[in-house]
Amino acid sequence: MKWSNKEIRKWLRILHRDLGYLMVGLSIIYGVSGYILNHINGADPAFKKEDKSITIKKDLTQKELLSEWNQLENNPKAKKVLRINEDHYRLMLDGGVGIYEVHSGTIDYQLYSKKPIIYFFNKLHYNKVKYWTWISDIFAFTLVFFALSGLFLVKGTKGIKGRGKWYLIAGIVIPLLFLLWM
Repeated sequence: MKWSNKEIRKWLRILHRDLGYLMVGLSIIYGVSGYILNHINGADPAFKKEDKSITIKKDLTQKELLSEWNQLENNPKAKKVLRINEDHYRLMLDGGVGIYEVHSGTIDYQLYSKKPIIYFFNKLHYNKVKYWTWISDIFAFTLVFFALSGLFLVKGTKGIKGRGKWYLIAGIVIPLLFLLWM
């Protein structure tokens, strides 16, 4: 059976449309997490950071500091205390980290909590969910299909033979310019 250009275009349109509906959720996840990851600014966007400071007894040893911290109420448990230098200790906290200044007794610390939706989106984006590679690969191949099938959906002066070719050329040239510019 020989297919006409009209029949090919019809089936490309059907597949393009139906796969497009199927891939909306994945497109949103990759789009949102991609945008967020592009604008990290040195902090993990999947976590909210809360800065805190308290003052406790000064001149404590590592062991005393661990005991003193873990007796405080409304603070996360300290797992470990590490010496930084003569004047400072690092507190490794459940969900955070702190710095104890020996001579003042001041502890400046940060607590981190997950932003559930962003955390989940980023886990998917980074492919850190079991079996997600299959979905991710299907999505990647679907994007390639969208790109190629989209070339032939419109015919005439607005299609690939008309102004479409200029957009296609621009879409190829832009990443090449960045490659040459690097």
